[in-house]
Amino acid sequence: MTDILYPKATAVWLVEHTSLTFEQIAEFCGLHPLEVNGIADGEVARDIRGADPIANGQLTREELDRAGADPKYRLKAQASRHAELLKPMKKAPKYTPVSRRQDRPDAIAWFVRNHPEVTDAQLSKLLGTTKSTIDQVRNRSHWNSSNIKPVDPVSLGLVGQLELDALIFKAAEKKAKDDAKKGVISEGPTLRPAHETGTVDRDDNAVLGEDGEE
Repeated sequence: MTDILYPKATAVWLVEHTSLTFEQIAEFCGLHPLEVNGIADGEVARDIRGADPIANGQLTREELDRAGADPKYRLKAQASRHAELLKPMKKAPKYTPVSRRQDRPDAIAWFVRNHPEVTDAQLSKLLGTTKSTIDQVRNRSHWNSSNIKPVDPVSLGLVGQLELDALIFKAAEKKAKDDAKKGVISEGPTLRPAHETGTVDRDDNAVLGEDGEE
């Protein structure tokens, strides 16, 4: 059976406009017969407007008439053009022009030096490279290591600035969460201990240094 659009809305329409059995409607719409029964009783999908499966190309009038004349007949859905348009499209693998492929090691080196929080998986997906190449650049075992220099991937034309910013933000956010789970406190400006900065005499509010002088 072909998946149909708006199964409950279609069931509502079939209940309201046909004499099909609950079992026929349920099987066509991928619902349980009790759900269809609930629709007929007004207990289910009360706020859902019916969707005509004939109008949206998922069912022919002839098929509907055939099912109406035989309670044991099971409706066969047509492949809907609308359904095909709504199917999620697979994202094509990232393609890097041949002329730009020699720039990828430079971009990898830039990430390794400036943004180690970006994972190899994220980097591989962003630049269209392999984890093996990333390891070779990081370990300086790449065949062209002597000529690799860190260069911003945006300057190289491998990615857009917005795409780069989004990736770095996502990677930093993930690292912060992972560190928090491990109880690691991120580095940053901290207050120096009192014995290093001097102590405050609460009586006269004077700041005393390490030698005890004001």
